Amino acid sequence: MDERLRKLGIRLAEARSTVLFQLATELPAAVLARTLGIDITVAVKWQRAAAGDWAAYAAEVSRRTNHSRQEEDTHAP
Repeated sequence: MDERLRKLGIRLAEARSTVLFQLATELPAAVLARTLGIDITVAVKWQRAAAGDWAAYAAEVSRRTNHSRQEEDTHAP
């Protein structure tokens, strides 16, 4: 089946991630874990990712941007 799906251009890993992401937006972590037979900590991680922890993302981008600016300032003539 994997081979037939690949020939149709369907990538299983990407499809699985998409489905998990969608389910994580719609189900509580406990239900997701029980339904899929995954560990609750994994379900919580999927749920956090699906919820879009934008504050953490923004903080990470800010750190990278500030770090890049500091490097540019260090290398400036």
